[in-house]
Parts: sequence; structure tokens; C-alpha cells
Amino acid sequence: MEYKDTLLMPKTEFPMRGNLPNNEPKMQAKWDEMDIYSKVQERTQGRPFFVLHDGPPYANGDLHMGHALNKVLKDMIVRHKSMTGYHAPYVPGWDTHGLPIEQALVNKGVKRKEHSIAEFRKMCEDYAYSQIDNQRTQFKRIGVRGNWENPYITLKPAFEARQIQVFGEMAKKGYIYKGLKPVFWSPSSESALAEAEIEYQDKKSPSIYVGFPVKDGKNVVENDVQFLIWTTTPWTIPANLGISVHPEFTYIIVKVGEQKFLIAKDLLAFVAEEIGWEDYSVERELKGSELDRVVAKHPLYDRDSLVMLGEHVTAEAGTGCVHTAPGHGEDDFYISKSYGLDVLSPVDDRGVMTDEAPGFEGLFYDDANKAITEALDKVGALQKLSFITHSYPHDWRTKKPVIYRATAQWFASIESFRPELLEAIRNTKFTPSWGETRLYNMVRDRGDWCISRQRVWGVPIPVFYAENGEPIITDETIEHVSQLFREHGSNVWFEREAKDLLPEGFTHEGSPNGQFTKETDIMDVWFDSGSTHQGVLEERDDLVYPADLYLEGSDQYRGWFNSSLTTSVAMNGHAPYKGLLSHGFTLDGNGRKMSKSLGNVIVPAKVMNQLGADILRLWVSSVDYTADVRVSDSNFKQVSEVYRKIRNTLRFLHGNTSDFNPATDAVAFADLRPVDQFVYVRLQDLIKEVREAYENYEFAGVYHAVNNFCTGELSSFYLDIAKDVVYIEGVDHPHRRAMQTVMYDTLLALLKLLTPIIPHTTDEMWAYMAHVDVESVQLTDMPEAEDLGEEAQALRDRFATLMLIRDDVLKALEEARNEKVIGKSLEAKVTVALPENLQGVFAADDIDYAQFFIVSNFAEGDVNHMPEGTLKLDTVSVLVEKAEGEKCERCWTISETVGQDDTHSTLCTRCADVVKKYYA
Repeated sequence: MEYKDTLLMPKTEFPMRGNLPNNEPKMQAKWDEMDIYSKVQERTQGRPFFVLHDGPPYANGDLHMGHALNKVLKDMIVRHKSMTGYHAPYVPGWDTHGLPIEQALVNKGVKRKEHSIAEFRKMCEDYAYSQIDNQRTQFKRIGVRGNWENPYITLKPAFEARQIQVFGEMAKKGYIYKGLKPVFWSPSSESALAEAEIEYQDKKSPSIYVGFPVKDGKNVVENDVQFLIWTTTPWTIPANLGISVHPEFTYIIVKVGEQKFLIAKDLLAFVAEEIGWEDYSVERELKGSELDRVVAKHPLYDRDSLVMLGEHVTAEAGTGCVHTAPGHGEDDFYISKSYGLDVLSPVDDRGVMTDEAPGFEGLFYDDANKAITEALDKVGALQKLSFITHSYPHDWRTKKPVIYRATAQWFASIESFRPELLEAIRNTKFTPSWGETRLYNMVRDRGDWCISRQRVWGVPIPVFYAENGEPIITDETIEHVSQLFREHGSNVWFEREAKDLLPEGFTHEGSPNGQFTKETDIMDVWFDSGSTHQGVLEERDDLVYPADLYLEGSDQYRGWFNSSLTTSVAMNGHAPYKGLLSHGFTLDGNGRKMSKSLGNVIVPAKVMNQLGADILRLWVSSVDYTADVRVSDSNFKQVSEVYRKIRNTLRFLHGNTSDFNPATDAVAFADLRPVDQFVYVRLQDLIKEVREAYENYEFAGVYHAVNNFCTGELSSFYLDIAKDVVYIEGVDHPHRRAMQTVMYDTLLALLKLLTPIIPHTTDEMWAYMAHVDVESVQLTDMPEAEDLGEEAQALRDRFATLMLIRDDVLKALEEARNEKVIGKSLEAKVTVALPENLQGVFAADDIDYAQFFIVSNFAEGDVNHMPEGTLKLDTVSVLVEKAEGEKCERCWTISETVGQDDTHSTLCTRCADVVKKYYA
């Protein structure tokens, strides 16, 4: 007889190697075939909703690591919720309007001017859909489960119709207005931009100090004094209409050679050093408030520059006298308006100076800097020219500088309902908690929202104009346009004349002849995405409003989180979300932004092609996503090792429960041995810890808890000692069935706990499970932690001590191996002597300590009478000796009972009994 054939070795067809890049697409095809998303929704129908509303990625280009981080986080949350008592639909979406798509077509050679607006918009739509298809394929490859066949898309007619209603409702409440004021203007895009479309980059700019001579000092200052201003935008000097001073500052008149300058007293030392004044004296002081309405002379034109009092003036830099161009600055605009000054903005849509800037017309504004500085120098007004590098606003799409420029734009008033916005923020749960302060401060300090754009690819602003120029926004017109868009899409706005877009028989006193025109601007794309709470959550039957959670990158505090909050509070008085969760950006291994020029880009597709989507997903679960996340090959290598450990653990558990039927073979907790009970208790601890981590969106907690359990309690302990039972004992031996009970429950729990993170792997193993009654682990619920009461704590306490002793024994065995006393640990006999404070630990005979320490013989020694060679370790003293007896051919333990059975003379009596009973 071959005794090795009598061992109950693990049996499983679950492969050791995952081969994920090849096998995951097959698994995904199976999911598609069974329509797993619908099956999950059917199973959870009737449960309380949990809606994570997808923030729409822009439909342009392949996915980057930021996309992967974002979508996997969402997928883990939705999967977890559907397994913990909720109905958790997930409807992915796309943002599809805006400049990048227009630009992409131009880059492809489309000549915009050769096509009608409607034709060009159709090209944009076709391009957007091609990008959606591309990105959808990539998202599905990551294993994101969702309603991919019916996503939401912001260019769809039903969505646009809802967006018109949002605009109309805000207008009805008086929150929408048209006004001339400075806004961020992008010459490279030829359009206004919102704050959310601005990013800051370093820019080199001229820094000039300019004197404005007093024209009418109002008996406060003499006419030989000059107001000294400082600016980094010389191109705005032709637009200067005033100078702002702070009413509470002390100002001084400084004599420098033959010239006299007026500046803030607190800035004297700074200005003197900057300009290089050496021999100067202070003639007198005066209060800022005394300078109100003093008149200075523009240095280049025969024009007045009015001195105004403004609280916005600071003493942090400059001179305390602020050059004020109402057409090119927000503070400038408001203070000039309060003094009755006109708005002058001598720059056109392309950033070129107009004839309102005599002498500089036709120059691009940045080129005008040099010409204007030279003109100032020529007339003796320039006091100092230097250059500085500073953080400057840029267009986030074109990456080129923007300017402040006064134009007639449509705005959403924030001021009108700011208190309600701030209250809505206070009623929202934030993860991480600092998000509340960030969003609160942004909304508190935010100006009115410029919502109009001078482009064509977007949702039109649904405003008509009467013959007298009066804007027309009524319930009737809004509802009619909304219905037209729902039926035909927003292209109808560009295909029909104004009269054909108005309700039949519409009249207005401002148009006695029935003549109307229509607005040509479109809405800011942030108004599109900011309307999804209506166009998606309210529009669809499978979702609810408000959503439970919005989850996006931390840049969305000024973007989607902000615009969604604004439109929702404006319409309904509350936020569109109950909770906000944000994540950081993905950086390279050195903490740098990924860019093609640096050659440091790691793309999700490459990771999946080489390692698999489950490795990518496991990596997402391992990081602190609330901060910026570093991505490197070494990260994925580490995660791959953890994945292998998890996979091999699942495989070992499955292999050793292949002949176990939980319905007939399971052992009750009370009948388990203490060792089995302890591991079962630790499994309940794991379930509780993992579920709490999922609830708190702490996925790294799940990752580390599962990894530590697999490597600690299982691999290096329980599964190690299990071999002496599940391989060796008879098939139905109580100890074997006890261990199999714990192993099976552990396998089942791990599969369910890990499904939100590595669903391909857990569903792969699920297919090999013999005693499950559903076709996918995704159609199950998370395990519930069993409350085992005081007995559980007693086991934890007992084994906390035993595991410390075991650590010492393992150290002693390692030392004995190094000293050639033994080879394998089964060749050893260990004697353990307990210190006084641990006396009685080995008193109970309910644990086989030889098995526990994986040795052939165990004895307890007297701590005061241990022989030479005993090691005194951290917790106990340990003596390792060669075990007496012969090696059993079947179980490999050294036993003095080997040879006692005549029939099986090379076996110990335990193995001989098993062989005779089961293999006679």
C-alpha cells in the first residue's frame, strides 16, 4: 500500500495562478450574458435605496489612473451596499458639451466656418458618442458594475429639457440676471470662464510702478504730487479710470529728488527698496479718507483718474494706491460702479486691444505690455520696471493665460441665497471631514456665477429678446422650449428662427410688431453637470433625489460639488446629496504629476494587460485615497504579492473542504476544540472590522484586515497546524470536521467580504463552490458577525498569551535548526517552562500542544530546574531536543509508537488506526 495515497490531500481545480489579464474578460463576458447588473437589482428590489450618483467624466480621451481610482472607489461602495441590505443602483454618466470636443474636431481638420452651427453640433455629438463608447469599454474592463446599456448623457434631449427647467426655475426666483461686469475671459477659447474652469500656473509678468499726477487736489494734496501705483498688467493702464485708497490707512507724501509721491506709510520701506530710493524724506501724513474724490491725471491720455475709497486695498504689497480699471477687475468694477464711473474694456474677444486704447489698437494684450511700458517711460511716468514670476490664472482646457474682462454675460446670483447654500453644507456629511470647511469657505467667498459661454457646442440659454431689447423668460416660454428640446434636442434652437421657437400666438408688449430674437450664448458646462440631480436623479425611475453620496476628486469642491449644490438649493432649498466624499490626485512614485513629457504616465490599460483588473482594484483599496496617491510599478508589485497570498489562502481553504458538506458535516461552535473556536472568534472579529471599514469608506482598513488575517491567523498558524488534522485523520474524524467547519465558514466569509474589491477572483472561486445555491457571489449578502459573548473574550485573552508563547517556541526551533540540533520542526521535542505569572496556562488538556507548536513531542518544564541549553526568551524559557522514536512514514511525526502495529510497522498507532479503518 502507498501510504501517501491514504492522506486526504487538498483537492481543488481552482488554479494557483490567476492569469487575470486573460481570464477577466471571459468573466466579464459571462456577467454580460447573465446580465448581472439586472439580477442584482432584482434581488435587492424593495430594500431601502442607496444612491451613489456618478459625477460625469468628460467624454474625451482614454482613461487615466485618476479615472480608475474614482470608478473603483464608487464600485466598491455600490457593491458593498447591495450586499448589506440596500437597493443600490448605479447609473454611470458622461459630460458631453464644451470646448474640448469643439477643439478635438478642429484638430482633426474640421473647418468650423465651413459648416452651419447645426451641422457642426451634429459632428460634436457624433464625436462625443464615439468617446463614450471607448470609455465605457475601458470602465467595464476595470470590472465596474453598472447600468452601462442605459447611462445618462448630458447631450440627450430628456436631460437638456430638464436643464432648461432648472434654468427657468432659477430665473423665476430672480436668481438669473444679465449684467456687464468683469469675468475670467479666455482669449484662447474666445469665451468667458467660470472659476471652476481656472487653474493656476506660474507666469512671468512685468512689474511696473507708475506716477499719476494730481490734477485737482481738493485742497488736500498739492498739484505737484503724484499718486504712485503698482501693477503687473501694464496692458490695463489704458483702461484706468481711477485710483483706490483705503480710508483707514495713513498715507504720506514722500519727496524723492525733485519729485513727490503719495503712498501708504506702512509700505514706505518696501517701496523705497523696490524702486531704489536712497535720498528721500517724508513731507507730511494724511488719512486715506481725506483723499476721497481727489482727481489725478491719466499718464497717457487727457483723462481723469478719480481717487476712491475702498476696503479692498491692502498693505501687503504695492503702494497702497491701487490702479483701478473697472473693466478688468472685480473689486475695480464694484468700487467704480459705486462712484458712478463707466466700464471701459478696450480688449476684444481674441485679447486684442481695440481703438478705445489709442496708440495700442491691434496689439495682442500681452504684446501691448511692452509698448505701454515704453510709452509710460517716454512721458516720464514710469518709475520702475522689473519682472516677476507669480501664480496666474490659466484656462484649464487650453492651458493659456486668461484675463479679467468686462462683457455682458448671464449670471446666477450666489449672493441672493448664500445663507441657504451654507446651511445646506452644514447639513451634509463629509468624508474626509475637512471637506466641509473647504466647500463652506468657497461658497462663503464666491462671487456670482457666470453661466454664459460664447461657444456653440452646449445647451442654449433659453432667453428671447423683445424688439426693445428686453429679455423674455416666462413660465410659458421655458416650458415650451423644454418640451421642444425633449422632442427634438437642443439643436432645434439653432435650426429655427426665434418666432418658431416661441409658443404659438405668443405676444409681448416689448415687441408690438411680433419681432423677436434669441440668445446666442450657451450655458457653462458646469450648469449641465450641475443639473444632473434633475436630469438624472429626478428624471429616472431607477434613482432617487437627493442622492446618498457624491464621490469625486478634491478639485470638484469648486466644480461639480459646487455647481450641483447651487442649482439644487436654488430649486429646492437643499443639497442634492446627503454625503460628499472626495479623493486626491494620482501622482507618480516621486510625487510628481503624471505627464507624457516626463514619461512617467502609468495607464490603467497597461496595468490590466500585465497584471489584471483585480490587481488594480486591490491597489485602490490599499491606498489612503483621501490624500494624493502615488502610483508606481513597485506599488503594483507589492499589491500583487498580497493578491497571491489571498488567492492561495482561498485555494487552500477550498482544497481542504472539498469533501465537506456544511449541511451534514458542520460542527457546532460549542463542540469545536479551543483552537478552532479561537480562529472562529477571530473570523467574527474580521467580519465586524471589515464591515465597519466598508461603512466608513475606509477601504485600506479592509485591505489590511484581510491581508493580516490571511497571513497571521490563517497561513502562519491555523492552516499550518491544520495539515496534521485534515490530511492525516480519517475523513469524518470530529477534529477534522471541526477544522473543516471553520475553514468552510472562513472561505465563504472571505469570498463575500472581498467581492466589492476583487469580484473577478471571488466569482471565479464561487464557480467551484459545491454547496452554494446562487450563480454568483454578487447575488449574496455580506456575512453577519456572530456575537459569541463573554466566551469569545475569554478565548481572545487565552490565545493572546498562547500566541506569545508560540512565537518564542518558533524562535527556539529556528535557533535549533541553525545549530543543526534538528532539521524540520517535527523532529523536535520542546519543553516550555512558564514564569510565575503564567503558571497554569498549560493546565487544561483541551489543546494538543505538540500539534499547536508543530513538533512531535511537548512537555512543560519547571522554570527553576531547566537543563543547560534552555533559551530564555521574551515570554517563556524553551528547550529544544531531538524527539525520541521513529519517523512515521505517513504523518512524518517522530513517535515511539512506530512499529507497534504488526500490519503497518512503519506507521505510528494513530496513522495505523486510520489506515485500518478507512483503507483496509
